[in-house]
Amino acid sequence: MKSWKLSTRIVSGILMVVVLGMVLLSVAVGGFTRYEVTERLDNSLQEVSERLQTIVTERIQKQAPTSVALLPEVGPRTLAYQVLDDAGHIVLRSQNAPNAPFVRDFRPGFVNVAAFRVYVAAPSAEKYHVLVGEPTFHRQEAVRRAIMISIVPMLVFLPFIWWLVRLIVHRALRPMDRLHDEMRARGSGNLQPIPPLNLPDELLPIQQSVNTLLERLETALSTERAFAASAAHELRNPLGALLAQVQMLGHVLPAGSDVGERVELIANRTRRLARTVEKLLQLSRAASGAAFRRDRFDVLAILHVLVDDLSCNISNNVTITVHNNSISKMLVYGDMDATGILLRNLLENAILHRHHATPVHVVVSPDGCVDITNDCTALKPAILARLTNPFVRGGSTAHGSGLGLAIASNIASQMDARFTLYSPLPGTVRGFGVCIQFPDMEIYCELEG
Repeated sequence: MKSWKLSTRIVSGILMVVVLGMVLLSVAVGGFTRYEVTERLDNSLQEVSERLQTIVTERIQKQAPTSVALLPEVGPRTLAYQVLDDAGHIVLRSQNAPNAPFVRDFRPGFVNVAAFRVYVAAPSAEKYHVLVGEPTFHRQEAVRRAIMISIVPMLVFLPFIWWLVRLIVHRALRPMDRLHDEMRARGSGNLQPIPPLNLPDELLPIQQSVNTLLERLETALSTERAFAASAAHELRNPLGALLAQVQMLGHVLPAGSDVGERVELIANRTRRLARTVEKLLQLSRAASGAAFRRDRFDVLAILHVLVDDLSCNISNNVTITVHNNSISKMLVYGDMDATGILLRNLLENAILHRHHATPVHVVVSPDGCVDITNDCTALKPAILARLTNPFVRGGSTAHGSGLGLAIASNIASQMDARFTLYSPLPGTVRGFGVCIQFPDMEIYCELEG
């Protein structure tokens, strides 16, 4: 689903309405301005014609033989006029008027001709007709300027309106942004209630509901952690005591007796039961959200401690090689104990299911990936896809609990780490590997020399 922001949608909607309203207003203002300017110019043209009509007789009687009246400072925007007799002959005209009559029809009123808008005045008593024309381009220029004066300010202020709308919307949605940031900070170890944010009435129920949910979740996780800790204490001690008693019984029995074999069988089953109980407790702890904490620690330090411990305590023929690619520290955010459980399960899984006497390889890449690989028969894709489910085994004969990868996957998910299983190893037809990449890493390399 495509993501979207409420503020962007509100700003876009408001600006669309504003722009559409301004366009319609501009069209209306332009039409009204054109109408008003045309009306004013027509009134002026009519007034000039009617006043000129009153002096036509006197001017004709005193005029020189020429029929052209030379007007001072005549320009392309100057009004032009013609005086015609009943026969349609020009008896007087301005020097910027054409030689031919503006019109042949002398009905009073406005007429549009080429390059002029003409007003024909009512004839005088002497039957003279006065025609006054205004250059069309001058009228169009006046209308255009009037429209520009009306519309341009609206266009100039449009960016300011956009900025103002955006500012108002973002300020109105600021409480929602704070609530979003607070809710986003929850869920990865931070289960504290959201503090008062001075939210509007529409958002207060959301804050109260989230706080109630966080409180219940914190109570449930605390209960699970307490149960896991209590179960670990209550189960490990009896199993440890039982194993100790069985081992003591085995020492007092004569060597080679049938009872001794049964005692050894009981001891082995007790050890397997203890390991299974330990894995179940780890799985319960992982499921309770122990890895949601966000402390800063060095993964490589934990990895080296686990490698040393497993190399010494399991058997003498176990070899674990670590290639850190000159990386001295890899700091991540998470829970140190949960990360130790994660890495220990991955190492134990690689040791348990490796081909006999082959080493386990741990490679720390510069991009922050930790790869743990071992030699074994390649797994089928169907089995590989289900290995992170509890009690699913890869088909080997090793006596594992089937919980190690499920625990590791659960902890990695809580730490927002990328957890990838692959088989066979790249470039081969055998092997099994796990790649884990932690988020928000800080990698420090060793200084050469």
